[in-house]
Amino acid sequence: MDLRKLSSFLAVVEEEHYGRAAARLFLSPAAVTLHVQQLEREFGTRLLDRGNRPVVPTAAGRRLASHARALLAAANAAVEDVTGAALAPPAADRVLRVGIMGHGSAEVTPAAVNAFRRARPEVPLELVQLNFTEHLSALREDRVDVAFVRPAFEAEGLAVDILTSEQRIVAVPARSHLADAAGTGVHLADVIDLPYLQLPRHTPRDFTDYLYFESGGHRAPDCALTPQDILTSVAAGRGAGSGLASFARYYPWPGTRYVPVLDAPRAHSVLATRTTDPHPEVRVFRALTVALAREMGVTGTASSG
Repeated sequence: MDLRKLSSFLAVVEEEHYGRAAARLFLSPAAVTLHVQQLEREFGTRLLDRGNRPVVPTAAGRRLASHARALLAAANAAVEDVTGAALAPPAADRVLRVGIMGHGSAEVTPAAVNAFRRARPEVPLELVQLNFTEHLSALREDRVDVAFVRPAFEAEGLAVDILTSEQRIVAVPARSHLADAAGTGVHLADVIDLPYLQLPRHTPRDFTDYLYFESGGHRAPDCALTPQDILTSVAAGRGAGSGLASFARYYPWPGTRYVPVLDAPRAHSVLATRTTDPHPEVRVFRALTVALAREMGVTGTASSG
């Protein structure tokens, strides 16, 4: 598939106008129109609805746009990778260390790992499980090269790509008075003073604010480093925990109930990397992950620290 045609098509989708798309690509409107028409002939279907102003994609066009973003991101990463390899001195392939806190970014995490393995089968890849205190330290101490963590944060020297934006939930014992609200949800005022599990003193402030909804006060007697720690204590009636909605899909646990918090601000899971990391595969992994998150419809925005 011709990437130039995909670039023209995607520019029209994003600009909602042939003329603006052409100006963005430094092409003539006729050339952009021709690229779109050629794609439509290749696929045998209309991709853009020309009867509307602004121009909008058809159902098939929306599908193609998501694939086009992933393909173009991968192509750009490949160009950077090859250019970097040409300029760098020869070196043995280095392991790419992927840190994952809990279930990472839900379905995006295994999709990204598998996509990278298909794209770069010659690169050794190591999965590293991170606990709640390693929100930043695993990257700063060079124990991992990329990290799926939560919540979003700003930190000097680290780049953050938001991958998911999710409703918040609390995990409570099955016999809790809140357990019956698992299907309907509760409000932040109902859960702010639950006895949430303690975290070690060296846990980053971003993560403690996230777990305790920034102002929760009461703490349970047990300390937690992992989701399993939280759920073991919750099931025993010794405290409560909080997380993202996807947590419930990944951690079904006897004796616990997951209750949506209807008015809590949505929280994010992110892919974090070092801004000056020389590892050539980090760029490839990052580009693939962000493109997949967009294609899967769960991505937010990207920022860098």
